[in-house]
Amino acid sequence: MLIAFSKTDVGKKRKTNQDFVYTHEQPVGNLPNLFVVADGMGGHRAGDYASRHTVENLVEAIEESTETDPIKILGNAITIANEKLLQAARDHKELTGMGTTLVACTIKGNYLYAANIGDSRLYLINRRIRQISRDHSLVAEMVRVGEIRPDEAKRHPDRNVITRAIGITKEVNPDFFELKIQDEDLFLLTSDGLTNMVEDEMIFRIVQSSRDIVEMVESLVKQANLNGGQDNIGVVMIQNKKGESEGIC
Repeated sequence: MLIAFSKTDVGKKRKTNQDFVYTHEQPVGNLPNLFVVADGMGGHRAGDYASRHTVENLVEAIEESTETDPIKILGNAITIANEKLLQAARDHKELTGMGTTLVACTIKGNYLYAANIGDSRLYLINRRIRQISRDHSLVAEMVRVGEIRPDEAKRHPDRNVITRAIGITKEVNPDFFELKIQDEDLFLLTSDGLTNMVEDEMIFRIVQSSRDIVEMVESLVKQANLNGGQDNIGVVMIQNKKGESEGIC
């Protein structure tokens, strides 16, 4: 059985909330469930539009898909959402230049299937915390090729420069992941409004010390704001409870 809880928060510095989250523990089209975080970019209206409409178009495409493979369903839906966001920017000049990150996952049986584009993240949390998704950002690429150290990336002036996003180019190139999971595993989907404010080890400590997923999410958002709240915060927490049913998850 899956249980999930989500929350977005405008943070301490922004006037509008451009993060959008979606949780659905029941089937969405041929997916048994669906969880999404999107972090919009652009002017205050454009960023809000980009995240919200991307998720809405993603869900609609998934509902209409005749595919049965979760990765194909997610990939095709992301392509459709990208095309629709590009068309919206062409139709409305005030939306020119908008885009959004996206991290999405579904859990089927003992496997999690996920896709991400941008720097919104998916973590697996059990006896430790492990980032599953791969950041598509300038500093992440610099770390991967050895130009800077991971600790330098967090202070780098270009740490917010995204190298991939939805709504920017005609070709969209998400990464996909398939992961075998265990009872009681936790999965965190989040925008960089959390991860830029709270270190992974602190996220892990907060999760470990919380009574349930509601307290986990509330405490993570609170900590991000206590640490400065420089950006909007979007968080989805999922728990794979014992007694999992194949028909539900």
